[in-house]
Amino acid sequence: LITTSIILGTTMVTTSHHWLMTWVGLEINMLAILPMISKPKTTRSTEATTKYFLTQAVASIMLLMASTTNAWQTGTWSITQIDNVYSSTIMTLALATKMGAAPFHFWLPEVLQGTSMTTAMIISSWQKIAPTTLMYMISNNTKTPTLILVGVLSILVGGLGGINQTQMRKMMAYSSISNTGWTIMMMAISPNIAVFNMLMYIIMIIPTFMMMSSTSTKTLQNISTMWTTSPMLTYLMTLLMLSTSSLPPLTGFMPKLVMLNELIKQELLILATTTALMSLINLLFYMRIAYLSAMLTSPTTSTSTTKWRHQTKQPNMTTTLIPTALLSLLAIPAIPN
Repeated sequence: LITTSIILGTTMVTTSHHWLMTWVGLEINMLAILPMISKPKTTRSTEATTKYFLTQAVASIMLLMASTTNAWQTGTWSITQIDNVYSSTIMTLALATKMGAAPFHFWLPEVLQGTSMTTAMIISSWQKIAPTTLMYMISNNTKTPTLILVGVLSILVGGLGGINQTQMRKMMAYSSISNTGWTIMMMAISPNIAVFNMLMYIIMIIPTFMMMSSTSTKTLQNISTMWTTSPMLTYLMTLLMLSTSSLPPLTGFMPKLVMLNELIKQELLILATTTALMSLINLLFYMRIAYLSAMLTSPTTSTSTTKWRHQTKQPNMTTTLIPTALLSLLAIPAIPN
């Protein structure tokens, strides 16, 4: 029931043309994922559920207010015709809040840290689809300076926030904030490239969370003993981190190259240079994970205690993990131009 509701909510948002139906879809989506976040039955998961609910509810109220004001001013409920300046700005901020972009990002690291790996994966991937689609649909009527400001701020916050973390889920949350920043910034310049970037990030984040889930890796210390659980996944994790940090010749390099190329085409040299330099901050904490997983493999003795090799009943993720991991690493030849 919960899974169907989550899929239904996102599908309603992506297929409707009326603002009210979009709002209903977002609400169904939000209410369906709350039981998933609170599933671990700990105080942290309850806190995470409350934070997620309050933030998403406020964003939904802003979205409803913007669409109602626009309908009142222009007489239409169509998503693509959001002509009122105030409505489009409020709508942009509401969708940025739903995506977890700075300066409305505070809920995302806390929520991911408080819930299970699988739910964290869903929040970082599937839950981004609906707001990204809406932002794509209103991109012609949004204010470019607002999008660029939110985008650049998110890239900066995502980089600086992730440096000081030792918890893997929080690091992935800040990575998600940074990538959302790139997507929002590109919505002002080339919405198609922005959607492409978000799609590539979703493909890269899914195998990362799957590997962390199957090896019970929650902290940087766990990374150093990951080889005791699965040596193959250790090497795969290293490559995935290098791909997510946008290093060639891996898949993650492609969206960054396309986005920077577009910025230079539009003669936004200062913006291109600034964002490229700020993405280097992200490279720092991706390299920490890559270093810990690659350098401390057997026979190197780690200072931390080796994990017991209990055969826990993990769901079989191979069918999803292998194709997404291969796409995350080797999709460069499939790219146009």
